[in-house]
Amino acid sequence: MSAAPLSTGGAARPRGRRVQWLTYLLLIVAAAFFLLPIYLVVVTSLKLPADINLATTWELPRHWNWHSYAVAWQAFAPKLRNSLVLAVVATAASAVMGSMNGYILSKWRFPGANLLFPLMLFGMFIPYQSVLIPLFQFLRNIGLYGSLWGLILTHVVYGLPITTLIFRNFYAEIPDEMVEAARIDGAGFFGIYSRIIFPLSISGFVVVIIWQFTQIWNEFLFAVTLTRQSTQPITVALAQLAGGEAVNWNLPMAGAVLAALPTLIIYVVLGRYFIRGLLAGSVKG
Repeated sequence: MSAAPLSTGGAARPRGRRVQWLTYLLLIVAAAFFLLPIYLVVVTSLKLPADINLATTWELPRHWNWHSYAVAWQAFAPKLRNSLVLAVVATAASAVMGSMNGYILSKWRFPGANLLFPLMLFGMFIPYQSVLIPLFQFLRNIGLYGSLWGLILTHVVYGLPITTLIFRNFYAEIPDEMVEAARIDGAGFFGIYSRIIFPLSISGFVVVIIWQFTQIWNEFLFAVTLTRQSTQPITVALAQLAGGEAVNWNLPMAGAVLAALPTLIIYVVLGRYFIRGLLAGSVKG
């Protein structure tokens, strides 16, 4: 009688668990490594100016100083409204226009479409610095230089290539038969968009909103060159908070925490849909 083969299932399970725990450990170490700058910013913001030095960089505050947040908030309050108006309006406008562009380029055939789309994408690769002077002259000629609306227009135009690309790839997955059926039923351009395309675009809008809001909120070059004192956003206020020869580092660190909160909230609320929407249209099947 031949001997029964030995089972290796019992030995494989402990080995699989060890690999799983090792993976978790490596992920925790990697997360801690990437969170070190955040720890440093928060800890420094809560220290007294006299306690901030290289020797005690990583130490917790001996005296918790929340006053730096009050000072930073007073400096940020007038600029916070500008940033909110700028980010919300520019994000909404570029998202809607990018959605319409993606709808047209993916579902409507017209002469020159294959040339227009690459030309639009080329705008993603134009450095801000190369268009700064002509952009300044253009906004001054149309009377929008120094205003918040001029900055909004700039971000909407610069955001159209990436929003168009995201929506075009997203709408490519919608069956053309749905659009053709709507045309047969008598639906026009805006009828198809409002009743079919737009309701299916929620995850695409989530990706665009997170992307555009973050980019616009954190942008500095246009903000500092195309605005005046009364219309400057929060990134300029943060730079001014850290300006000067003698810097109380607790103030810019507290300002950095306050400036990061809106984008952090956006990611916490909508983050679960970000990767899902970003990958939409990337896999055929």
